[in-house]
Amino acid sequence: MISFEVEDLQGEVKTVEVPEGISLSLMEVLKASEYPIAATCGGMALCATCHVEVVKGFDDLPAFTDPELDMIDTLPNATSESRLACQIHVSEKLNGALFKLKETVEE
Repeated sequence: MISFEVEDLQGEVKTVEVPEGISLSLMEVLKASEYPIAATCGGMALCATCHVEVVKGFDDLPAFTDPELDMIDTLPNATSESRLACQIHVSEKLNGALFKLKETVEE
């Protein structure tokens, strides 16, 4: 099993476990786990409504894609640890990570 933690918008941290070899993005797992992820664009890195902050495990994640960087640059509440959950594929590299949900900021 792949095990990581998620901090919701109220600050509550819960462990999420998914089977190894699952072909899903972090966004899809969060939605299936009933976290409030809008994912308006369906995982195309076009909306940033799946914005998360990687509190632990950032260096273990795959490199940013250009579309992801472009979207993160538009977020007023982005940090140096911001990622789009739709661009993070679930793998054993997520073991022990901590993701903090970020509120979608409307402009």
